[in-house]
Amino acid sequence: MNPYWSPVVRGLSPYVPGEQPKISGLIKLNTNENPYGPSPRVLSALAAEAAETLRLYPDPNSDRLREAVAGYYGLAPAQVFVGNGSDEVLAHAFLALLNHDLPLLFPDISYSFYPVYCGLYQIDFRTIPLSADYQINLDDYCRPNGGVIFANPNAPTGRALPLGEIERFLVRNTDSAVVIDEAYVDFGAETAAGLIDRFPNLLIIQTLSKSRSLAGLRVGLALGHADLIEALDRVKNSFNSYPLDRFAISGAVAAFEDTDYFEKTRRRIMVTRDRLTANLQALGFIVLPSQCNFIFARHPGRDAAELARSLRQKSILVRHFRQERIDQFLRITVGTDDACARLVEVLKEILQGGEETTA
Repeated sequence: MNPYWSPVVRGLSPYVPGEQPKISGLIKLNTNENPYGPSPRVLSALAAEAAETLRLYPDPNSDRLREAVAGYYGLAPAQVFVGNGSDEVLAHAFLALLNHDLPLLFPDISYSFYPVYCGLYQIDFRTIPLSADYQINLDDYCRPNGGVIFANPNAPTGRALPLGEIERFLVRNTDSAVVIDEAYVDFGAETAAGLIDRFPNLLIIQTLSKSRSLAGLRVGLALGHADLIEALDRVKNSFNSYPLDRFAISGAVAAFEDTDYFEKTRRRIMVTRDRLTANLQALGFIVLPSQCNFIFARHPGRDAAELARSLRQKSILVRHFRQERIDQFLRITVGTDDACARLVEVLKEILQGGEETTA
């Protein structure tokens, strides 16, 4: 270990993203990317931005985008924060709102970046177990805490909480910030954005990577009381005062303006998801109810790691987590109809042709 490393760096266990293969011809169902391209209006906006004005710095406050997001959700621009992907926005939230003496609470099975941020910022935390059927029970979070964060819908399980349960929890948890990571909310769950004016401790974080097909542009956002947004701005302006470039701002604004394209593609993904779920169940898979652009499934007679390896040999990538309680599940991104049909066809061949390996 390098002697120049700081003690913090020596103790970090960095987040490991899904594989981004360098070979072509794979059916890529492992990183929850949208199978459909961005809105044509986004592409036009990006082309228009490739101009002489690139010599100038972008707007440090991204006011055009903040106004577009605020208009979409019926909020004031002062209630909107934007950053370089939702991971950066999350990182700012951990430092600005969730770094206190009492421990931060989040689910034991959730987005694996949460404990990484705790390690980076040296935040004490406690994980709260999901229920036996992999659901978040917010009653378990009604204890002294320095903040609460959870994904809704949760990842990688795909299960979502109804808005009423979130509202009841916010009524009870008023002494600390509650951060809801809504990366997948547009695929069937209900955003808590309508609760912001009633609960000054609520922060919602979203991304344009999933439902708006902009994973390559890196745009994330937060919604909350103006005081919470100010805290994020203070961190941002102490770290990187120009997080979004001109392309990201223009492309993201166009994505929020083209609501017809957004609605069409997200509904198409949900229809494909339901069909894929039914087809996998017909093959004997147990599939958790999903309100995301992925499903979480296991086969009672086959080891998940072996299935993932067999699929890769057939040029299909899915995500397998070597984590207690979920190591027999595969997280499968909802791709195009053709990609999902090929996945089902290959899985059928694997299940019919291999020996049983009950886990």
